[in-house]
Amino acid sequence: MLIVIVSLSACQNYNPMQDYDLKQPVTDHDVPVIPSQYAEADVMRGNYLAELLACGTCHTQGALVGEPDPGYQFAGSSIGIAYTNPFENENPGVLYPANITPDEETGIGSWSDEAVIDAIRMGIDSHGNRMVPVMPWLSYSKIKDEDARALTAFLRSLKPVQHQVPRNVRQGQTATSPYVHFGVYQSKR
Repeated sequence: MLIVIVSLSACQNYNPMQDYDLKQPVTDHDVPVIPSQYAEADVMRGNYLAELLACGTCHTQGALVGEPDPGYQFAGSSIGIAYTNPFENENPGVLYPANITPDEETGIGSWSDEAVIDAIRMGIDSHGNRMVPVMPWLSYSKIKDEDARALTAFLRSLKPVQHQVPRNVRQGQTATSPYVHFGVYQSKR
C-alpha cells in the first residue's frame, strides 16, 4: 500500500496559473480605410460594427496580449487562442485568427463577398469547412443582411497586408507559437 502525504501548506501555495501571464486584450481600433468600390456609408457602418464586435482583438497581431501592432491591423495573429482547456490537456487545440485584410495570398482578397458573409454568419471558411466557435459566428448568425454587407465593405476597404498566420493546432499536437486561453470556470462551492 502506497501512502502519499502532501502538506497542507504545499497545496495552499499551488498556483495552476504559474505557467501563464495575465494579459489585457485590446478591443478598439483606429484603422485607415482606402477608397473602395463600396459606398462610404457602408464602409463607415462596417467600421463601427467591426469595432463593436471587437473583430480587431483577435484578428490584429498582438491585440490579444494588449500590444496591437498598427501595421498588422486585421492581418491575423501569430498568437493563438486555445479552444480546449490547457489545464486538462498539456497540448490544447489552438486556433490562430486569420488575416481578414483583402490580401490575395494570405487574406480574404480572393474570397467572394458571399464567402466573407458566410464566414461571419455561418462559420464557413473559403474551403467549406466549419470554423471552431472561437470565432463567435453563432452569435453573428442573425446579423441583418445590410450589416453583413457593411462589415464586408469595411474589410474590403482595408489596406491589404501580407501576413501568413501559423496553422491551427489540433488537440494533442504541440503548438509552436504562443497562445492565450479564455475559459469559463465555476467554483464547486
